[in-house]
Amino acid sequence: MPKNAFLNIWSNDTIDGCPFGTEANRSRYMKLRSAFIFACTGLVILISGCLPVSAATRHIVVLFDERLELPGLSQLDAELDHVLRSGSSEPIEIYREPMDLSRFSSSPYRTLLRDFLHAKYADKKIDVAIAVMASAFDFLLANGDLIFPGTPIVVSGLDRQQLANRSLPPNVYGVLVKREFAPTLDLVLRLHPTTEHIVVVAGTSDFDGRLHLQAQKEFRPYENRVSFTYLAELSLKQLLSTLSLLPSRDVVLYLTMFQDGIGEPFVPHDVVERVSSVASVPVYGFLDQYLGRGIVGGSLYSTSAVGAEAAKIALQLLTGATPPQKFVEVFSNKVAFDWRQMQRWGISENRLPPGSEILFREPTVWRRYSWQIALTITIILAQAGLISVMLREHRRRQLAEVQSRQRMAELARVMRFSTAGELTASIAHEINQPLGAILTNAETAEAILQSSNPDIAELKDIVKDILQDDRRANEVIRRMRSLLKKAPFELKSLDLNDVAGETIEFLSSIGRQVGLVSVITRDALPILGDRIQLQQVILNLVVNGIDAMKETPSENRTITIRTSRVEKFAQLSVSDRGPGIPEDNLKGIFEPFYTSKAGGMGMGLSIARTIVEAHNGLIWAKNRGHGGASFRIKLPISNDGAGPS
Repeated sequence: MPKNAFLNIWSNDTIDGCPFGTEANRSRYMKLRSAFIFACTGLVILISGCLPVSAATRHIVVLFDERLELPGLSQLDAELDHVLRSGSSEPIEIYREPMDLSRFSSSPYRTLLRDFLHAKYADKKIDVAIAVMASAFDFLLANGDLIFPGTPIVVSGLDRQQLANRSLPPNVYGVLVKREFAPTLDLVLRLHPTTEHIVVVAGTSDFDGRLHLQAQKEFRPYENRVSFTYLAELSLKQLLSTLSLLPSRDVVLYLTMFQDGIGEPFVPHDVVERVSSVASVPVYGFLDQYLGRGIVGGSLYSTSAVGAEAAKIALQLLTGATPPQKFVEVFSNKVAFDWRQMQRWGISENRLPPGSEILFREPTVWRRYSWQIALTITIILAQAGLISVMLREHRRRQLAEVQSRQRMAELARVMRFSTAGELTASIAHEINQPLGAILTNAETAEAILQSSNPDIAELKDIVKDILQDDRRANEVIRRMRSLLKKAPFELKSLDLNDVAGETIEFLSSIGRQVGLVSVITRDALPILGDRIQLQQVILNLVVNGIDAMKETPSENRTITIRTSRVEKFAQLSVSDRGPGIPEDNLKGIFEPFYTSKAGGMGMGLSIARTIVEAHNGLIWAKNRGHGGASFRIKLPISNDGAGPS
């Protein structure tokens, strides 16, 4: 067979000039073609089985009787959409058709709407049509076979009374609303027991009228308790004027108002705001969408629950299943109140039925600023704790300072006794001199008195000398007693010049073969200080200077006490002409137990520094350029004035 013979077989060509060649060739051709077709078919089946199956998009039309911006329909649509999309495993396309029948309800409009929807969905396979509220359902009953032929219908928003008047095809399912107005009236009579009259506000649209009639029927059993007025024929302006003048024992119940008494169209939730704002009495309602728009509250039903149930039925129909019930009745009422309106009308929370829901409650300061308040309280508590610790430590420090002052005062007194011991010989000498003079004068007076003719004038001079010597001895003793007396540390207004002068007089009266030179400034040096302790400081410095000049020739033993004012400080210096202080010891001489004297305690200068620092002052030492040491004290000038205490 030529090499192209096989190809010629598939193209019905001839072999050797004859169609299909021989009978054997024709048979072989038919077998090969059958095998080829079978293989291609298997390959197609295999490939199609390996590819993912594309899920078909399901189409749903939702027909609303009104426009979607109405809160009730908006809530229903949102819940319907959520349940449909979350409950379906297939893609869903939802088409929304708002009919706006409260504003456009003429027959030509309905005819035009029918034709428009028929043309719009002519090439769409609609799986489920959902009618929201009675008017939309009636439209589908009349035109559904034309617009959506063979499509199951789910209706939502009708009550049983509305459903009973309609002839229904077998492909109709739905969710019925159970509207009740009496439970809200029961709440009103419970919360306002003195109520005498109920004013019921309704509109004049078909929907308004149906609710109006239902409310009248439910309220008849209450007519023996309160009277009723139904306001449905007034214009909105007249209605608002009437509601603003109601007596205090009235209460308003608001139904719906899509149209007022003169045919003007309105949105019910807009009307309820205006009604609640002008009414002179509390306003109650029946729809949850009214809460927050001025009503106090009520037993409120929700359109969201109706939308959810309608979506569940639609999902069953999309799967090809038949819903177990043709119609499901939903009762979604909840007892809810607006906290702001409760405050406005003085309604106590304790009077509400158990389980009541309170919305729009203004948060308390704690709830609004809880973390800020908690943080502030934490900081305050922490500060209070810290302050408490600081106060305790402050008290302990004060106590320690008081104890320290007491010990310092006791130690200073001991040092004064020590200083007095060092001055004992001089003190004894100063006292013995006037005592010896007194004795001599007394003996002389006795001898004169024994004469036959005593000299009275001389006796008077002798007595005068005795008194003078006695005062001299008494002054030495008084100053010593003053120096040694025990007294608490007490700051008083002083003049540093006076303190220095008294100390110099005391030292002069007990002289120790040393020259005292005082250079006292004429300017007053007012300070706050303890006279005795400051005198002790000066006395210690002078005694130290005297001890330092033991090896100094007697003619050079001079101590200079000088006072001056340096800016805002009173300054006193005690300078000697001894050998001075070694430079290495200038900073350590004020430390406790430092001494250069054999047998010394080393506490004099330490106590002097403690006393000066207790007066908020400074004390330091330096060597003089021409020999000797100089101790200087600086005390702050007092603005309170100074004077002897």
